[in-house]
Amino acid sequence: MVLVSVAAIVLIAGILATLAVAVRRGDVSATINAMVSLGAAVLPTVAALWLPLGPGWQGPTGATLTAWIAAAGLLHSIGMLGPYESVWWWDHVTHLLSGALVAALVYAGLIALGRSPDALDLSGPAIAGLTVALTMLAGVFWELIELVARDLGERLDVEPVLVHYGWRDTAYDLVFDFLGALLVVALDLRAFVPIAAESIAATRTALLASGGVLLVGSAALAALVGLGGSR
Repeated sequence: MVLVSVAAIVLIAGILATLAVAVRRGDVSATINAMVSLGAAVLPTVAALWLPLGPGWQGPTGATLTAWIAAAGLLHSIGMLGPYESVWWWDHVTHLLSGALVAALVYAGLIALGRSPDALDLSGPAIAGLTVALTMLAGVFWELIELVARDLGERLDVEPVLVHYGWRDTAYDLVFDFLGALLVVALDLRAFVPIAAESIAATRTALLASGGVLLVGSAALAALVGLGGSR
C-alpha cells in the first residue's frame, strides 16, 4: 500500500509540474487539460476524506484508483504539451491505460452486481462482453467530444481544448481502448470490486446512468458533428 500511495503522490506532483509548464507557456488547452486531470486524480482522496464512505475506499484499493487516474492524467497532460504529435506511441499508451481504467471500474461494478442477492444472472462471458462494450462506448463518446471541440474551436476561431488528429488516429484510439478493456477481462482484474461492493444500489445506479449518458450523449454529439460537417 505504501508504494502505491507514494506512486500516487509522485504522479500527482507530475501533473502539477506539467500544469506549471503549461501556464508558463501560455498554452490554454494544455492548462485546462492538466487542471481537469489534477481534479480527477485527487477526487478519490477528497471523497474518502469528506464523504461517509466505507472501508472499500480505504487502504490499497483507494490508493490504486488514485494512482491509476493520476497516471492516465499525467500521460494526457504531458501529451497536450507536444508528445501527442511528436512521439508516435504516446497516444496509444494513453488510450491503453485510460481504456483499461474505464474497463476496470465497469468490470468491478458488474462483478459486484453479480454477487448481490437480487442481481440479474450475470455470467462470466456476459460481464466480459458488457465491460468491453461500455468501454468502447466511452471511447466513442470521447472521440466525438474531440470532434465537437475541434468544430467549436474553428467556429469561434480559438484553439480547441481537445485536438482531433484525424480519422486514422480515431481508429487507433478505439483499438487501444479495446485492448485496454481486453487486458482487464483477460487478467480478471478485480482491483476495484471492494469499492463497487460498498453500495450495490449506488453501483447499479452509476452503471445505468453512465451507460445512458454515454449512449444518449454519443448520439447527440454525432448529430452535432454531422450538422457541422454539412455546413
